[in-house]
Amino acid sequence: MWRSRQRERGRVILPTWLFAVTLVAVTALVAGFDALLGTAVGLVPLLIFLPAIVAALGTTPQTAVASVWVLLTVSASAVFLGGGLGENLGAVGFTAAFGALSVLGCRYRINREEEVHRLRSAAAALQRAIMSPLPLRTGQVIVDGIYQPVEEDTMVGGDMYEVAASPYGTRVLIADVQGKGLPAIGEALAVVGAFREAAYRERTLMGVVDALENAVIRHNTYARHTGEPERFVTALVLHIGQGQGVQAVNCGHIEPYLIYDGRAGQVSLGEPGVPLGLARLTPEPRTSAWFAFPPRATLLLCTDGVTEARGPGRSFYPLEERLHEWVGVPPTRLADTLHADLRAFTGAAPPDDVAVLILHRAQPMTGPARTPAFPVS
Repeated sequence: MWRSRQRERGRVILPTWLFAVTLVAVTALVAGFDALLGTAVGLVPLLIFLPAIVAALGTTPQTAVASVWVLLTVSASAVFLGGGLGENLGAVGFTAAFGALSVLGCRYRINREEEVHRLRSAAAALQRAIMSPLPLRTGQVIVDGIYQPVEEDTMVGGDMYEVAASPYGTRVLIADVQGKGLPAIGEALAVVGAFREAAYRERTLMGVVDALENAVIRHNTYARHTGEPERFVTALVLHIGQGQGVQAVNCGHIEPYLIYDGRAGQVSLGEPGVPLGLARLTPEPRTSAWFAFPPRATLLLCTDGVTEARGPGRSFYPLEERLHEWVGVPPTRLADTLHADLRAFTGAAPPDDVAVLILHRAQPMTGPARTPAFPVS
């Protein structure tokens, strides 16, 4: 099926060829029926609604062309069919006025669409500026990845990540705020700020997670006072030290993927904890899990903008299947490979925020060898 519309500067417009073909075809169809039926009233004056339709989908020049075209068509019809002077002048005048209003309406629509697009682009640029640029290196790992906030079609989301080279080791955060829009970005920034502070201050990973929980609660308290809905945040927080073991606290987030020794799969972290902001709703405290991250292994963290991306057939993106195919891809190329394949799968830019972190060891490690905790299935 051909695409009836295309994008330009964040707007949806009619392609010129489709506009021209539609304009001529609709005019010929109406005029043909008018001549065939030979009605006393005539169908050609119904074309005055054509500029309004173009104004809803096309550009201002296209709407102006459609208005002039319809005005000429109605004028020619009036001359051809005859009729009273006053009646003809009234029809032509009404057509001209309706066409002018259509042009003004189209200009207003485009201004509004451009304003919304600028706001979305500014919000996405703010998200990119707040997050640490990738790739980056700490004493334990090299981190690459993808960060692609949504700028079109839907409101901006609240995916986030951060990597902190603390005195205790590398702390890694990847998280996703419930909902979309500027309030979601505000909560994301609050979580990132809390993580940056707590990652350097807290000796334990659970201390870092508690600080994130408190940050979400404080932000929700403020949101409640301003009339905004309270939100929760799914998050995965890691601590990577000098040994091969990685400590993880899963707050309702997607478990990490590990590529090692020709195999790929999700790491089993056990039962996930509740998302950030919901700890008071359950008596069960959050727990941490350990898994092996040996030399030459690659660790991939992501948000649901990857796992829930849909292809043309509405099927979900098969991330684990792709990782099995890419076990031989160097970690320095994995981010670009995934990004290109994801765009090819969806047929366009993904409709949701995408955040992916790809980690591999920066130096040889100490400690006994461990076996990666791949799932049994």
